[in-house]
Amino acid sequence: MFANLKYVSLGILVFQTTSLVLTMRYSRTLKEEGPRYLSSTAVVVAELLKIMACILLVYKDSKCSLRALNRVLHDEILNKPMETLKLAIPSGIYTLQNNLLYVALSNLDAATYQVTYQLKILTTALFSVSMLSKKLGVYQWLSLVILMTGVAFVQWPSDSQLDSKELSAGSQFVGLMAVLTACFSSGFAGVYFEKILKETKQSVWIRNIQLASRNRFS
Repeated sequence: MFANLKYVSLGILVFQTTSLVLTMRYSRTLKEEGPRYLSSTAVVVAELLKIMACILLVYKDSKCSLRALNRVLHDEILNKPMETLKLAIPSGIYTLQNNLLYVALSNLDAATYQVTYQLKILTTALFSVSMLSKKLGVYQWLSLVILMTGVAFVQWPSDSQLDSKELSAGSQFVGLMAVLTACFSSGFAGVYFEKILKETKQSVWIRNIQLASRNRFS
């Protein structure tokens, strides 16, 4: 039962990540009359949806009691402003990262973006070693080297790309710099958030509400 749930969850995660990239890419490159939507607006709407989802999960953990939900939100968020303030750093970084992803997808094709963005695995591993004192085995380091090699091959220009290099070099460089910056910001913010979770007893749902709330005002 749990094994099946694990594979189902993995499949849903893969579908969600892939569909998100394709949808973002389509929405940023669609040619139509009128102004394009602001990436900052999309980021704020996404954070609002995260807050709503986390509140529903806290409501479920509170045995579906509105009174208990109100008490938890009041005690853990309103009465602990310093705990919420701790998330100002990762929330600001996540806001920057989410806006950079829209810039990257506006200048790179979906496949190149998706593969290059996997460098966040490398940055997360490096920040985990430096900030959390984690130790990586030989096979883990070897996997990271293979990942870097794969990303390098994806960025290697093909013959068809060389023909249009002068026309698209500028936009590709902007997209590449945006996704690389997003990789570093994602790695640092993720490890910083993990460190905060390990140092406190608050649930991950409460922390996500605090994080998304800070993102809205970043």
